[in-house]
Amino acid sequence: MTLAGEQSGLSHEHMLNAKNWHPGPVSLRRATQGSEMIEERDIFVAMRDGTRLTLDVYRPDKPGRYPVLYAAALHNKDMQGPDVADVLPPQPAHAPLWFGPIEAGNTRRFVANGYAHVIAQPRGSGKSEGHYGHEDTDHYDTIEWITRQSWCDGNVGMVGISGYAGEQWRAAEQGHPALKAIFPYDACSAYGGMFGFRDFYPGGVLHTFPYLLDVFSTVHEARGVPEPLPREQEELWKAAMANPDFKMYQNLFNILTQKGQRTFIMFLSMIAPWETEDAIERAEARFRKIKIPFYTGSGAYAYTYKLHWLGAQNYFRNIDAPKKLLFTGPAHLERPFHQLHDEIIRWYDHWLKGIDNGVMHEEPVRYWLMGANEWRTAADWPLPDTKWVRFYLCDWGRLSQDEPVAAGLAGAAALEPDVFTQMPLKKTTKVERLRYMTDPLARDLQVVGPISLTIYAAIDKEDTNWIVILKDVGPDVSVQTAREGERSPPADLHERELTRGWLKASYRAVDENRSRPGAPFHKLAQSSIESVKPGEVYEYKIQILATANSFKAGHRICLDITSMDVPTGTGAMTNVEYIPYHICRSETVTHQVYHDAQRPSHLLLPVISNRQPSAS
Repeated sequence: MTLAGEQSGLSHEHMLNAKNWHPGPVSLRRATQGSEMIEERDIFVAMRDGTRLTLDVYRPDKPGRYPVLYAAALHNKDMQGPDVADVLPPQPAHAPLWFGPIEAGNTRRFVANGYAHVIAQPRGSGKSEGHYGHEDTDHYDTIEWITRQSWCDGNVGMVGISGYAGEQWRAAEQGHPALKAIFPYDACSAYGGMFGFRDFYPGGVLHTFPYLLDVFSTVHEARGVPEPLPREQEELWKAAMANPDFKMYQNLFNILTQKGQRTFIMFLSMIAPWETEDAIERAEARFRKIKIPFYTGSGAYAYTYKLHWLGAQNYFRNIDAPKKLLFTGPAHLERPFHQLHDEIIRWYDHWLKGIDNGVMHEEPVRYWLMGANEWRTAADWPLPDTKWVRFYLCDWGRLSQDEPVAAGLAGAAALEPDVFTQMPLKKTTKVERLRYMTDPLARDLQVVGPISLTIYAAIDKEDTNWIVILKDVGPDVSVQTAREGERSPPADLHERELTRGWLKASYRAVDENRSRPGAPFHKLAQSSIESVKPGEVYEYKIQILATANSFKAGHRICLDITSMDVPTGTGAMTNVEYIPYHICRSETVTHQVYHDAQRPSHLLLPVISNRQPSAS
């Protein structure tokens, strides 16, 4: 392909030097530990095609050349600087001023530890020129510009979480030799690009995360009279406009009517809610390109966002390079992002400054074990000594390791299904469910890793959304007898939600060759989608996102099977950060779940030894 610079007779080097300085105001700011910091805002740097991107530079105010920690994301770079931290101290996720996109890291910490911090705005967003989606060499060119500055020692790493993490994988793929390592925490999708369908919408069930996040969008979007789309997209758009599920959510239908002029990720997900046919092969090719050391991870909170939790695991499993994986607990990171910085600095002191600080001598996996509330370490993920244990769905809402009795011994009644009927959100906010629980556990049970649920089920419509919820319930010292008050678990038992799984019934096809224990790999391309025949029993293998929890003695393992969730606020919004709700059916659906010997519906849990060593 001919580059724009070459077409104009300019070399790549010439393009990088042309028009690349347009500094904003320069000032000195006091950083931590008494050091001084030079701040340079709104520097314009030209890419090889002449498009100018803006970035901010923060560096120590003393002579010398420094390693650089580079951050880039669609989020507004003007929200990332130390001046924001001067006004807004770190906010917990439950606070009303917790704003997710403040994610580029603590500039003062980096500068005080001898690093320059460069925060860039990708093309087509904020003050940068161009159109988003045409940036396949922009990280390479930006890093090339960074390495030519007098304050750079030629060593570059990357920082920032979530959207900033997603860009780190893209930069690593572009392969500039000065990029020595990355730290993409809250990793974004591994399959299909940063917002790839598989990790973003596991099981094919759409949710509203892009819509809820759009209030902070800086992508350039012109809005006028909706124009015709390219022919193929126009046909997909017409089908989406006729979908009653979308029409029920007027806030989302509003996006559709404008034909992609706003909230483009949500729009594209609605008109083409599937994975591209070549997404898996393209992702596997990308995995092979990334050779530099990486330190990825996420937190137990991220099963609600899905792409961070799944992306970290999929990148860790698929890339052959020096690597580490960190899974933190259920509390979301504060904003402005400032946590994990001790580990970030250790990582880059090793890879950018050459300090042998032991970071690579430790076990590669570190995770927080909920329930026990302690750190653990491991050699790999899933853990090498995992024992896969089945818990079968039984009558009376029981979950048991006992296999179902053969029909000839149990009688015909054993073949009867459990049933629930869900009315749509336009008629009720009550979420119907089937609930299955173990007896109170006799001893602690540690569940660490990916999980799956296999159910044999029939519905009376052509589709539904299976939503399954794994909970830790208890403690419970009761028994079940015929006496009043002992016929069911007490209603006031504490419930702690651990994780969830999702599967649209029409997306049930599984790629057995790519599936692993606890991780069914669904075929999510359009060609694999097949409507359900009402009344017919199908096998559904549902991926439940991984967790790490110690179910204590006296607690119960609880599984809820539902088909709907509900926005917690008004106007189809949520009152808890950006935890998204899902686009559910606009019609009433009856669900029948079978659990006999011929149709042994079961939960598959990754159980580990109680003797696992803890980590300080």
